[in-house]
Amino acid sequence: MSYIADRRQEEKDRRRNEIVDAAESLYRELGWEAVTMDAVARKARLSRALVYVYFKDKSELLLAITERAMEVLRTRFEEAGARARMGIDQIEAMGRAYMAYGLEFPHYFDACARLELRASDPAERGPVEAAVFQMGMKVHDVVVASLEAGQRDGSIRADVGDLQVTSRVLWGFTHGLTQIAITKAGPLAEAGISVTQLTQQAIAMIRYTLAGTARPLAD
Repeated sequence: MSYIADRRQEEKDRRRNEIVDAAESLYRELGWEAVTMDAVARKARLSRALVYVYFKDKSELLLAITERAMEVLRTRFEEAGARARMGIDQIEAMGRAYMAYGLEFPHYFDACARLELRASDPAERGPVEAAVFQMGMKVHDVVVASLEAGQRDGSIRADVGDLQVTSRVLWGFTHGLTQIAITKAGPLAEAGISVTQLTQQAIAMIRYTLAGTARPLAD
């Protein structure tokens, strides 16, 4: 019986992933506003009724895509942090990774931005929404671990404050800058500012705010 139950669950997971794959493809091609449950069903080659078995509405489907977006971001942060030794360098690498992520995956960045606008009562979250917020916590855990490492190695100030709060501040700062880089490259250019200049100035300000007394280790 366990084998049969496992096979059924595997089939459910496969079908669910097919639906999310279809929705994500449409999101990337058309933008979220143009995505409909009918279009997702057609893209996945499934009946509309079956799509609703897995996702009660378009909003829940967006949450499933956002969970993917957060998971990719967590992986990018881990990879970026692993390439740097000192904590502050890890934080800088993650900031650059987030901006690169926004430019490489604009639909994922948009999904994360839509999540930030979502008012949610933790007591009323369904399993799909709860999974998204749990993945978001894992992203912040990666950042906090590097902040802690920086305080241990002296590259990040000991008095920077609550590190969970600091992680959210860094998130908001970097998210806003990435949004400007994606949507305002033209107006910036008219002002004689390149996206690269914007990025470099932002990173310099982050380092100035966080910097402790330790000097970078020699290679």
